[in-house]
Amino acid sequence: MNKILTLIAILAILGGVLAACAVPGGGEAPAGGEEEKVILIGAAVSETGKYAREGGDTRKGYLLWEEWVNNEYGGIKVGDERYKVKLIMYDDEGDPDTAAKLTEKLITEDKVHFLLGPYSSGLTKSASAISEKYNMIMVEGNGASESLFVRGFKNLFAVLTPAGNYTESGLKAVADAGAKSVVIAYEDTAFPTSVAEGAQKWAKEYGLEVLAVETYPKDVADVSGIMSKFKDLNPDVFVGGGHFNDALLFIRSAKELNFTPKAMIITVGPSNPKLVKELGADADYVIGPTQWDRTMSYKDEYFGTAEEYAQRFEKKWGEEPTYQAAESTAAALALQIAIENAGSLDTDKVREALNAMDVVTFYGPIKFDETGKNAGKPMGAIQIQDGDIVVIAPESAKQADLIYPMPPWDQR
Repeated sequence: MNKILTLIAILAILGGVLAACAVPGGGEAPAGGEEEKVILIGAAVSETGKYAREGGDTRKGYLLWEEWVNNEYGGIKVGDERYKVKLIMYDDEGDPDTAAKLTEKLITEDKVHFLLGPYSSGLTKSASAISEKYNMIMVEGNGASESLFVRGFKNLFAVLTPAGNYTESGLKAVADAGAKSVVIAYEDTAFPTSVAEGAQKWAKEYGLEVLAVETYPKDVADVSGIMSKFKDLNPDVFVGGGHFNDALLFIRSAKELNFTPKAMIITVGPSNPKLVKELGADADYVIGPTQWDRTMSYKDEYFGTAEEYAQRFEKKWGEEPTYQAAESTAAALALQIAIENAGSLDTDKVREALNAMDVVTFYGPIKFDETGKNAGKPMGAIQIQDGDIVVIAPESAKQADLIYPMPPWDQR
């Protein structure tokens, strides 16, 4: 009996020693017995589903920042201490309900300190409602719809230019080139709706007559009816508000119907090199908005110039960064800067630092207004020319002149 009691006592002591050496998250205890200080940051991001391409770019942007801040920067400075970052990301499958559930899991089960946003305005709307419920800060770079910022939330901050400004530079460029009329098609979800409302505003601003505005449901597989109607109207400019897959549909349908407006301005897709890979020469002359490009003159003390960031991204991932990747890195960087300026992980203090932020990064200026938008950041425009994505606006960042009008399909 005494031997059994002795054995139990030894096992209890051994268990206590092992528990003392354990590190949250299952890692090994650092040398010297000191527990490594870690900031847990969570995100629900599409790995599968409708937004798999853009979600992949978002993930890569976040992971690039995590690797840099831990291995090169030495961890986030919180007062006199350095904290490593651990990103916890789950696949939201492009579904708003899943994004909400995973955001709640990150908060209640994983006990993250802060959140980064998903891809798309719809998913950001869903996830940010949960983060607001739990009074947790979410910094995001991929939800641009103005509808996100009229809810009175105090914990949502977006580094990107709002969706209503997406077509401003492109419409000004074609109006200056002589365009007189425009048609607009958009997906009936938050981000494209804001794009379309903004397009109508900027068309009026630049003297373009809006001949028609058409909407279509999410996950549409055929836009030929809309494009056929637009062909009959013979507009100078077509504007398409949607995501990557919508851009493919617009361009393929236009070619099949031999619908050749003098310019096509389409969101999301044209700035992504994958569009050229999928469509080849059919993607030429298409114009698209861009939040960021490697040729822009922005720089910071963290990632250097926009070009240096692009080179870093290419070295890690073997491909050029899209603006979705850059703005995702910028969202994480903004959170880092706020934590360092606050000198604390306290939510109220970090929120105060975000509200007071006024910095220029490799991605551009970041200064949040009272609603959480980065309202002062300008939007650029690109055009695909001979398979290359080149900046045509603003003037300060222009690489090439706009080609207008674009040639008919049968003359290429």
